[in-house]
Amino acid sequence: MANGVATRDAFGRVSLDWRLLSDGTLDDAQALHTAVAVALGTNALASVDDILPDPDSSDRQGWWGDMDADVIWNGWPIGSKLWLLQRSAISSPDFKQGSTMTKITNYIKNCMQPFVDRKIASQFDVVSVRVDAQRIDAQVRLFRGPKAAVDLMFQILWTEIPS
Repeated sequence: MANGVATRDAFGRVSLDWRLLSDGTLDDAQALHTAVAVALGTNALASVDDILPDPDSSDRQGWWGDMDADVIWNGWPIGSKLWLLQRSAISSPDFKQGSTMTKITNYIKNCMQPFVDRKIASQFDVVSVRVDAQRIDAQVRLFRGPKAAVDLMFQILWTEIPS
């Protein structure tokens, strides 16, 4: 993968492989890649209908800066709902609550749509693949008209949940 890897473990912790320049500063030539990694690695606010991973908690997550993001700086609520899968097993398509692969793909698509809505990207593709019993990889590719596509590989790991 040309632009790096973002990983989220089964407990919602995110690790990002950032590109740094030789002086130790962030490579801003990868600004879109960084924005996508931040969006995928940030917990979006859960809807009141969403099933939270901890049945004893009412914390819907989200980022406080999203409250008036559109009014203040023409932004949008950042983040993905991937964190809702923290305590989930990897389920098949016939599972009552739906396939984990479908949920992952839909959460990522919802997270990426604002990049198209704001004309930061012209379109995007999301491909999720179950690599093994404890890992799903999702590739996100954003297209920017005639410019080179931006690729990001996102690994969702279930290694810390007992099988």
